[in-house]
Amino acid sequence: MMNVFALTRALIDIESITGNEAPHVAYLEAYLRPLAAQYGGTVELIEVEPNRPNILVTFGQPLVTLSTHTDTVPPFFPSREDDEFIWGRGACDVKGIIASMIKAAEALLAKGTRNFALLFVVGEERNSAGAYFMAKQPRGSKYLINGEPTECQLALGSKGALRYELHASGRMAHSAYPELGESAVLKLLDALERVRKIELPTHPILGPCTLNIGTLAAGRAPNVIPDAAKADVFFRLVDDPAPLRAAMAAACEGLVEAREVICIPAVHLKPVPGIPTTVVAYTTDIPAFGGEWGEPLLFGPGTIHVAHTSEERVPKRELLAAVEHYQTLVTQLLEGLE
Repeated sequence: MMNVFALTRALIDIESITGNEAPHVAYLEAYLRPLAAQYGGTVELIEVEPNRPNILVTFGQPLVTLSTHTDTVPPFFPSREDDEFIWGRGACDVKGIIASMIKAAEALLAKGTRNFALLFVVGEERNSAGAYFMAKQPRGSKYLINGEPTECQLALGSKGALRYELHASGRMAHSAYPELGESAVLKLLDALERVRKIELPTHPILGPCTLNIGTLAAGRAPNVIPDAAKADVFFRLVDDPAPLRAAMAAACEGLVEAREVICIPAVHLKPVPGIPTTVVAYTTDIPAFGGEWGEPLLFGPGTIHVAHTSEERVPKRELLAAVEHYQTLVTQLLEGLE
């Protein structure tokens, strides 16, 4: 069996950008089948879409499930390591987490612990397809320990997401005669100025709701009055989205069409004695599971601040700590169910 560092590097070196998770899952299957055979477990490949399987490994009745995703963002770059870190795409999001969960499972099994599962799903980085699929196939799990980079702290909550596409329509004209046209860009800019003035809420635990105007697209040429313009607007939710939806409707009225693309609610989570806590601003697979795999917890090695960057890395000390913490979480949660 490889140690957690070697396993993390082996997983990083298999490119698994969203949509191409199959080779990574095949490696996990090959690694986990002997473990399941040794300890009387079962391995299931569950096809979400063609050539995009989730993998579920159970040991007894899965009352506690360790879960994370198998996909990464682009671009792929391979692993390397130094004395302090393991580097590479997916080092902290999410290959190091998978390795830590597997090594924790090996240690738990060697100590005689059963009634837990490993569940690795596809598609979290795009649309949580794997988690939504598994929400329709619950197996009786009472707790779901979801893995994301939390710097080895247990998250008390995570912000949600509310995304809009704003579409403005106008009428083309020669730029020398703007009175003959109607600028979609000016409409969009006016709407965005209103959006920027929306009073955003603050939550006592999750902190402030934030706004990002992420993309702008418009125009045909510098000397043409633009007939169409588009922007993507993204809120990080901390509370009920209803007031924000009403504010967006008011801000856009008469100027642009606001199309809601996705709404993921904010999540509030429980602490566990003995493990430090934090709050995270990103979204996870937890809302997609919908509680069907049990009460959720959120924990993992690494920091989100280097995930999705060219500097992605995970501290070796946190990988080792995560192996121990995942064991503690599973043990304590199982004991609470006895």
